[in-house]
Amino acid sequence: MGMDAAAWDARYADVDRLWIDTPNRWVHEVLAGRAPGRALDLACGEGRNAVWLAEEGWDVTGVDFSATALQRAEAAAYRHGVRVHWVHADVVTWTPPRPMDLVVVAYLHLPVEERRQVLHHAAAALAPGGTLLVVGHDTANLTRGVGGPRDPAVLYTAQDVVDDLADVDLQLVRGVEVLRPAGGPDAVDVLVELRRPADASPGPTGATPPVPAPRSRSSDRA
Repeated sequence: MGMDAAAWDARYADVDRLWIDTPNRWVHEVLAGRAPGRALDLACGEGRNAVWLAEEGWDVTGVDFSATALQRAEAAAYRHGVRVHWVHADVVTWTPPRPMDLVVVAYLHLPVEERRQVLHHAAAALAPGGTLLVVGHDTANLTRGVGGPRDPAVLYTAQDVVDDLADVDLQLVRGVEVLRPAGGPDAVDVLVELRRPADASPGPTGATPPVPAPRSRSSDRA
């Protein structure tokens, strides 16, 4: 069972900061050095990725249903000297503005139907040539990794993400299982990067090709 906004507010209120004040390693690895544009961070939490993207020159909107998280995100943006447009909303039902050059969905774990709804909203918001980056705890993390949700109903694989968006005209750039150092055994994450063709318009116009066989890789950069 997922946590609602009140439960996340309580969790965030328990400590000074729940997550570290730096971008997720995979978000950084994929997006560092990209030409900036308009970016959307769905379920942004305390803003670690949104603030970093703003530092990189992106015009960023961060969305989360936890008011406490957004207060911390706003404080982080102030500390880093950047501006981010924060939106207090549930990403499952909220309709993103468009067009966006980048949509990030990082460690958002929902039941299948809600996940599909969020991913379809994210895809619909993409401008031609835009990127959708999905990062999370892989299903394999239950048996081969550490941390993360222990409920298989909210975990997923790269193929699950591709299948969720099979009716949308997006090109698969990569769909891989990645190993994240976690101070002992590695955590097993999923990383999926999809791109809307430069000459495409939003909408369910085609099928995405299948993900290649998953491959694992490690990184020594935190």
